[in-house]
Amino acid sequence: MTTPEYWGSRTVRVEGGIRARSTRGAIGESWWSKRFLAVLESFALGTRLTRGRNYARAGQVLRLDVMQGLVKATVQGSRPAPYKVSIGLATFPDPVWARVEQALAGEALGAAKLLAGELPPHVEDVFAAAGAPLFPARFADLAMRCTCPDQAVPCKHLAATCYLLAERFDADPFLILLWRGRPRETLLTALRTLRSGPAEPTPAEEEEPASPAPASPIGTAGALSTLTEPEVEPERFWLPPVPLTDPEPSFATERDLLLRQLPTPPPDLGGPELLRTLRRWYH
Repeated sequence: MTTPEYWGSRTVRVEGGIRARSTRGAIGESWWSKRFLAVLESFALGTRLTRGRNYARAGQVLRLDVMQGLVKATVQGSRPAPYKVSIGLATFPDPVWARVEQALAGEALGAAKLLAGELPPHVEDVFAAAGAPLFPARFADLAMRCTCPDQAVPCKHLAATCYLLAERFDADPFLILLWRGRPRETLLTALRTLRSGPAEPTPAEEEEPASPAPASPIGTAGALSTLTEPEVEPERFWLPPVPLTDPEPSFATERDLLLRQLPTPPPDLGGPELLRTLRRWYH
């Protein structure tokens, strides 16, 4: 029997684990992964979330699986047997997904972004309009479980899972939608059907074998070129069904940040009283 190798606070070091691609600084590159982590940090979890960053970068997570309504992971801690981690999130019922798909299919850009493997920036607005926030709105929305003896939630094993989950979202944003209950192909098939309508096969098409379809162009521009515009009412042509908005910033600064960096004005300009007056206007 080999003796376990420890590091840090008696944590068993492992080889071949899943390591975070980010070796320093913030984790997450896309707006959707940053948004996911910003939502978690907004729950005022203190250091309970960030202390799992070292675990994520050290490769202590041995396995990570995303499925409908559940994320499962295996994390090596300080005991010989790895801990079992799970993060549950409620899936949306079919009527909610029908409203979301209808809204996304109603605009070329949103559908093209998804067909190109990206999340459109206003996708949160689409889910909010359907009465179902894409990201968890409260910490209680997440059912976090870990078999470790730490009573804190999230523990560092759960936190490490969250960081690596954000990087999984970087690589495949459809995992966010899968977590909420919709597999990638199911969603894309629904979008294509809503935009083009169901095709009625002709007798000739039924008798003759279909020829292979040409390769589709890659990227958003390519996806746009393959889309067929649905019929629209002329008077509503210039009215988008969903407003195009940018994602909310992950980090907000105080309104008078710039003002606080200025030197005190000279007396002939009002001195400190001018700053106090401007600060009220800023707020």
